Amino acid sequence: MPLVAHSALPTFDRLRQEGQTVLSEDYAFHQDIRELHIGFLNMMPDAAMEATERQFFRLVGASNHIAQFHIHPFTLDTLPRGEKAQAHIARHYDTFANLQEQGLDALIITGANPSQARLEDEPFWDGLCEVAAWAQQNVTSTLCSCLASHALVQHLWGIRRRPLGFKRWGVYDHVVTSPAHPLVNDLNTRFDVPHSRFNQVDRADLESVGVQVLAESAEGGVHLAVSPDLFRMVFMQGHPEYDQISLLKEYRRETQRWFSGVRDDYPPFPENYLRPKAKAILSEYRLELTAAKRLGQPLPDFPEKLLLTMVNNTWRDTAKVFYSNWIGKVYQITNNDRRKPFMDWVNPDDPLGLRGQG
Repeated sequence: MPLVAHSALPTFDRLRQEGQTVLSEDYAFHQDIRELHIGFLNMMPDAAMEATERQFFRLVGASNHIAQFHIHPFTLDTLPRGEKAQAHIARHYDTFANLQEQGLDALIITGANPSQARLEDEPFWDGLCEVAAWAQQNVTSTLCSCLASHALVQHLWGIRRRPLGFKRWGVYDHVVTSPAHPLVNDLNTRFDVPHSRFNQVDRADLESVGVQVLAESAEGGVHLAVSPDLFRMVFMQGHPEYDQISLLKEYRRETQRWFSGVRDDYPPFPENYLRPKAKAILSEYRLELTAAKRLGQPLPDFPEKLLLTMVNNTWRDTAKVFYSNWIGKVYQITNNDRRKPFMDWVNPDDPLGLRGQG
């Protein structure tokens, strides 16, 4: 399913440079291939906004080539933005009002940077709930990432996330728990997913309201789950969209926060991610950083380039299969009219016809 560069969004050029197929709008117009229009609600902070675009767009574009993808990024006006991000949004992003009028076949909602103890006090809360309410009536399926999942299971069913007391941070082994569900068809029965969060929603709480868990980890908890209708809302607590070095960049940021006094303790290594040699290099860097902080010297350079060959991506292939499954099912049941969520024969309360099975 090739992406279509229907705007001048820089992410399209970056993906072309990586070797991804991205069609020009003129070329796409002359292909006799169906379009799928996917909304992309980007709630990430300014520093991560464009990287998040690339991560999700990359997975969508790697799906089966049975349709052309038009991804429509938008955000919420209530999120604080700097001047550069505001300019990027003004030039390249759509508005929610416009997308409501035109319609969407599917929707992806990113996580966000938490700033409040209670999710309902976050600046994104009201806007996110409004988008979700519209999507439930008008969009075939909505995919929610991490904090968006936490917020929406609270909004929809009153389930509050549980503080862990530490950061669940690293790459964790998962198993498929509902192998008959088409979203996990052809996934490895064991696979890795990165996690990065201080809170979680537990299996028992989700199952108490009819949410079905599709994949989970003994260490990392629930990763993938679906709403009681088994497709309209898809929830993830992990980050299969992460790049190979996303956790390394997070670790670098946390060492900088320690150096500047923002955090009191030195950050631990992300679990199950770094090779022994990489840990040794970073332990040496910690000594260098500690000495510089004690002596009032500038922040030493982080050895990122040296470490690039010492971290592995063990989750990307499984993520591609999952996204292909999700988009393939959207393609099968969404209406040709973007303003209608389903073909006429589809039951909105059981869109994949699964509830009477098993």
